[in-house]
Amino acid sequence: MREPSSWRPRRVVVIGGSIAGMLAAAAVKDHVDSVEIIEAHELPAGPEPRTGVPQAVHIHWLQTGGAEAVEALLPGTLDLLLEAGAHRIPVTTDMVIHSAEGWYRRWQRATHYVITASRDLTDFVVRQQVLKDTRVSVRTQTKAVGLLGHRGTVTGVRVQTADGTEAELRADLVIDACGRATRMPQWLEGLGITGLTEEHIDSGLAYASRIYRAPVPTAGWPVVGVQADPHLPEPGKAGGILPIEGDRWHVSLMGAPGGHPTREAEAFEPFARTLRHPVLADLLEYAEPLTGVSVTRSTENRRYRYERLRRWPEGLVALGDSVAAFNPVYAQGMSVAALGALALRDLLSAGPRPGLARRAQRAIARPVNAAWTLAVGQDIHFPTTRGKRPNLADRFLQRYVSRLSRTATGSFRAATALTDVLALQAPAASLIKPGVLLTALVGPLRRPAEGPAFTPAERKLLDGLPHGRRPTVPVPMPELDHEPT
Repeated sequence: MREPSSWRPRRVVVIGGSIAGMLAAAAVKDHVDSVEIIEAHELPAGPEPRTGVPQAVHIHWLQTGGAEAVEALLPGTLDLLLEAGAHRIPVTTDMVIHSAEGWYRRWQRATHYVITASRDLTDFVVRQQVLKDTRVSVRTQTKAVGLLGHRGTVTGVRVQTADGTEAELRADLVIDACGRATRMPQWLEGLGITGLTEEHIDSGLAYASRIYRAPVPTAGWPVVGVQADPHLPEPGKAGGILPIEGDRWHVSLMGAPGGHPTREAEAFEPFARTLRHPVLADLLEYAEPLTGVSVTRSTENRRYRYERLRRWPEGLVALGDSVAAFNPVYAQGMSVAALGALALRDLLSAGPRPGLARRAQRAIARPVNAAWTLAVGQDIHFPTTRGKRPNLADRFLQRYVSRLSRTATGSFRAATALTDVLALQAPAASLIKPGVLLTALVGPLRRPAEGPAFTPAERKLLDGLPHGRRPTVPVPMPELDHEPT
């Protein structure tokens, strides 16, 4: 019989070998005797595709908050990523972004950064860091099929191997990190825990992605993106080019119902030309495609409100996409998982206390709240969205954020306030602080840019490309913008 006042987990089972599962193992490994990760598929030996991760073929990045959480959990990981070819992109210094409200300026002083790399590389580096610890092991070709225990305490998981053999794995702590495919709601019902609230917001966005050999060196090359405008009468469309390892560009194009991209290779670049600005299509004319086109239509926002349940069993925690899965266009999933894992580690570091699992679930909900507010606050305004329609408060908030975003096209203070939230380093409520409200009221301090702003060095590289129709770079920049005093 456990003594609640002195109990601490000694054996942990993590369901899922995803990046969320690996980070969960990293969070607990220093506080327990052993961690076993249960993975339904084989794990690749190198930076290669992993079965069961369809979103890996689309663009990914780590927000500042997520990158710092990964580094706190696994010191040295960011350096290993950068040594392997990942890019550290200063925000907004090395970003050419066309928002619904206009082109963001490239301020000289970077307040945040993102880490861009292929998902395969990011998974591999994190996995390698975690599995070098002898306390952590992986059982592949094995899936969890149920929980052991009762409504008060989970004592392990029931697993099934590829040949159908079932077994019981006892554990003091079970962590569900198996992503969108989680069966946790059904398992909780089996324990007699009911009343779970589930939320779905689906804009119907579809992704089409492929990788190109970049026509220019990618070291120091900016992220280039065109965002959708939910207020336009035609289906929303967006796209982005991210520099990744190997002097490659990872390119994703997105479209709402009525404007979905297809997997036809010959239609990829013409679709890019239908975005609100043709800069992506112009750049791709000089790049060499290295892969076919991959399409994904499962992009809904889905959240389970575990933190609101009246009863939560000791010995059970869920994090990552098992708690909340986001529309990938907002680049939040990996970062939210990392912040959730960091919250779990901090609770374990505080020492044994009763109710660890319930407190962990509430702590994990905090970074989810910030990301959920951002994603849902945007997606509900597309006319194709299912699951929720904007109410009066939603419309008012959207108008305010739109005004703040327009202000950010010419105001360093507004841009920083928005980036604090997007980087998952400040709650959404920080956008209504008096100073930010005043900034939005004043509006942009500089005239909006008329087009994509490339630096003289970037423009020189583009001018050196083969003759023909060159990329559209109508706004030469003698220098990066300095923030106003």
